[in-house]
Formats: sequence, C-alpha cells, structure tokens
Amino acid sequence: MLMSQKKVKALSKKNKQKTKPIIAAGGVIFKKDDSSREPKVLLIYRNGYWDLPKGKLEKRESIPMCAVREVAEETGSEIPILISELCTTYHEYREKKKHYGKTTYWYSMIYPRTQNLVPQKSEGIEKIEWHDLNEAQNLVSFENLRLVLKSFKDQF
Repeated sequence: MLMSQKKVKALSKKNKQKTKPIIAAGGVIFKKDDSSREPKVLLIYRNGYWDLPKGKLEKRESIPMCAVREVAEETGSEIPILISELCTTYHEYREKKKHYGKTTYWYSMIYPRTQNLVPQKSEGIEKIEWHDLNEAQNLVSFENLRLVLKSFKDQF
C-alpha cells in the first residue's frame, strides 16, 4: 500500500509494542528503448517471486544511499543513478515467531552504462530480467509492488 510518511509513523506507533520496525529502500531501475514507447524495468526473481531490488537500511546510512547500495548488491552492478523519489510502502509480516513492520522507500533509477547483471545468489535471487513496464506490473508477486510500478508509471 502507498502511504504518506505521516501514516507510516502513526501505524508504527500504534503497533510499536508488538511490531519491530524495519526501514528499507529500493528502486525501480528503468531504461528507455528506441523501439518502444514504454520503458523497460528491471525485475529480480527471488525465492520463487518476481520482485524489485530492495534491502534493509544499515547503521549510519541515509535512505537514498541504502537504495542505491541494495540495488547494486542485488544486481551485481555499479551504483545506479538515483533519479527521483517514487513512494513509500508499508507491510507487516511474521518471521521466526516475530512480527515486523517494514517501511520501504522507493526511487526511480538508471544505470550509468550498459552492464552485465549478476544475481546475488546469497539473497535467494535466481535471475534478473528486463520487462516492459505493463508486463512487469503483471509479473510482480505482491500488490504493493504493483502500486510502486504504478507510481513510477505516473511519474514517467
């Protein structure tokens, strides 16, 4: 779900005693092909799901720094160029008997040049593929990712 930062903070406060907050960031990496009106976006196939590259914020790291670092790590690439903020999503999940509330900050990005991309196997990423934006919206496995791609499409 797309949320304002104010709503995210209110939800986090409401569930603070039960839910451990996690901050993450990621990106919609795109490229424009001369033969198509629609941009292509990069999807990763992780643990059986089509996903967008993202990851957890590290200590002493800004949110934009986290986004570009995670995209670079998960795709085996150089640091991408951050273009603009897209949106923020929030979802809750359980893992190892703990409840987490994850706020993810999303950005649009491009790579500085054509690169060979290498999936980060240690993170469960099996493959990396470019897809037309409309196709990517149908492929991603979670509704909040469809909303992130819609936000990207609205800004493009």
